[in-house]
Amino acid sequence: MGKKILFVSSSLRARSNSERLAQEAARGARDAGNEVELVSLKNKDLRFCKGCLVCQKTGKCVIQDDMTEMIAKVQSADALVFVTPIYYYELSGQLKTFLDRCNPLFPQEYAFREVYLMTASSEDGDEVYETAAGGLKGWIDCFPECRYAGSFSGGGLNDGGEAERKADVLERAYAFGKSL
Repeated sequence: MGKKILFVSSSLRARSNSERLAQEAARGARDAGNEVELVSLKNKDLRFCKGCLVCQKTGKCVIQDDMTEMIAKVQSADALVFVTPIYYYELSGQLKTFLDRCNPLFPQEYAFREVYLMTASSEDGDEVYETAAGGLKGWIDCFPECRYAGSFSGGGLNDGGEAERKADVLERAYAFGKSL
């Protein structure tokens, strides 16, 4: 039986390259026999963490927005794939906000054991996403039952929709998803 894999796409851009890569990886993961859900943060009401730490006592955030349902999805997934465009060699602000808002999970039980990072960037090369991976690894360190399990870097993508025209990048994204 496959894993329950949650893809979280954080680009807010129309015709997003990172989301297109996520779609292809999700297809690969599904074809490998996994239960897959791809959630886009586009059009989600996702507010900044207030840092009040009430969630540490209650297990629930005081902010009532779309993150309430997202926390349940994260908590029950076996593997998480965070998908982000690279802005200034870092995670998108939307993904960072999402990660911050997962704070209610800190004192709770969670199913996820593997966390992956998928990126899309205009520059190519592994060094492009290393800072972003470092930020994600800091989040992972707060959840001792899970580990950073790998990454996919889709470089050389500038304009919206460009991933659609690059069969080699889409094929690599599919293979990445199939290997999860």
